[in-house]
Amino acid sequence: MAKSRSKRVEAIDMLMQDHDKVERAFKEFEQLAHEDAQACHALVMKVCEELKIHTTLEEEIFYPAVHDAIDDEEIMSEAAVEHETARMLIEQLENMQEDDPNYHATFKVLGEYVRHHIREEEGEMFPAARKTGIDFAALGARLRERREELMGETEKVVDAATASPSRAVQAAGRDPELTRRR
Repeated sequence: MAKSRSKRVEAIDMLMQDHDKVERAFKEFEQLAHEDAQACHALVMKVCEELKIHTTLEEEIFYPAVHDAIDDEEIMSEAAVEHETARMLIEQLENMQEDDPNYHATFKVLGEYVRHHIREEEGEMFPAARKTGIDFAALGARLRERREELMGETEKVVDAATASPSRAVQAAGRDPELTRRR
């Protein structure tokens, strides 16, 4: 029985592992924030990339699968708003310099939003989803496959940035005007 249960919640377990990872990173940031500006910036950028991948997985695969099954429009609407808020904060961070007076505050606020979002998902959405007939093993496989695609796209952007800043802009699909303000 334990074996089938672990397969049943595989997709949820994957998302919860992501949650644990970013929560640890937010705690690490609090320790680094005033000690090592470069390490702090690298951590912020890593967390932003991981959150973008995680939210894409939820929005493209997990939420559509769960939406109809749990039939709770309020939970789904709140999750969408929380994702949009996180996306705005991530964009701000990506366009800020590390020495911007609001840099650390913006990342801390992102952490607060993400922690709230995690509590909502793990306390409400995931338990409701577990009560449905969703095939979480198959959903987990779809999430893993899409994650690999997204990570490959991220690697292309990083590789292009190393080779040429203008190629990085093209690869990322970013507005050159916003990139220049960094």
